[in-house]
Amino acid sequence: MIVSMGIPLGLHVLSAVVWVGGMFFAYNCLRPSMAQLAPAERTALWGRTLGRFFGWVGCAIVLILGSGFWMVHMEGGLAAAQLRVHLMLAVGGLMMLLFLHVLFAPYRRLRRAVAAGDVPLAAEQVGSIRKLVALNLALGILVVLIATVGRYF
Repeated sequence: MIVSMGIPLGLHVLSAVVWVGGMFFAYNCLRPSMAQLAPAERTALWGRTLGRFFGWVGCAIVLILGSGFWMVHMEGGLAAAQLRVHLMLAVGGLMMLLFLHVLFAPYRRLRRAVAAGDVPLAAEQVGSIRKLVALNLALGILVVLIATVGRYF
């Protein structure tokens, strides 16, 4: 049981690191470093960077869901799951919905605006994405805390 739990747990943790760590890097390191770029360069770079990152996030979400439900199944199902598992599922679900909103609304508009050379609209979309990433990063940190220290409460 311990060996078989190691596979989904490893996939789960590594996927969370990719997603939450990527948001931390983008928000706290990349964003401030782009400040000196011209607006057209900055929005184009965000469009390319987010496109690559969102592909990784999509893979991470699939692995997080698959490995999470795999572990829950191995532990007796959702009815037997501890409160922290239900909290992780709820907050993680909200994170996934926010990601899908970013992907299909402001990011889609960002790509179109960059392609059309509409820098003001592209910058507006980057601002919207920044706010939603900040929220999702806070939720991601909360999930990490629930996952790691939640068992002690």
